[in-house]
Amino acid sequence: MAKYLILFIFSSLSFVYNASASEGIIVVANTADKSIKLNRQQVRNLFMGGAVPYELEAISLPSDNQTRVLFNTKVVGLTESRIQSYWAQMRFTGRKRAPKEMDSENLVLEYLKNNEGAVGYLPAGISVPDSLTVVYTIQ
Repeated sequence: MAKYLILFIFSSLSFVYNASASEGIIVVANTADKSIKLNRQQVRNLFMGGAVPYELEAISLPSDNQTRVLFNTKVVGLTESRIQSYWAQMRFTGRKRAPKEMDSENLVLEYLKNNEGAVGYLPAGISVPDSLTVVYTIQ
């Protein structure tokens, strides 16, 4: 019995380690200027329609995507319902448009590769081609 308990504890610890290792987020851009680095506030502004010093088009994931949930929590600092409420208000007043949504991380990566000036967030463990630039990282 003790052998199974020890095996269960090690399996649980392994799961916790893998879950925490995959919770990092990177923000990737297709830009000619490879020296661009953004801070958290600039990334937040970019994805919430605020002013940023670069001409970038934000690309987002669907609201039920785990990477989006982490991004909203760690970068935007709002829940999905508050973000949806914000965008509904912006659409109603005609002031801002929500970022274009792609159905998966792979589609975001493909869109970024084919569209200069596009920027999106992805899980930290994903392989990023050399043509794209990581402009922000959060663990």
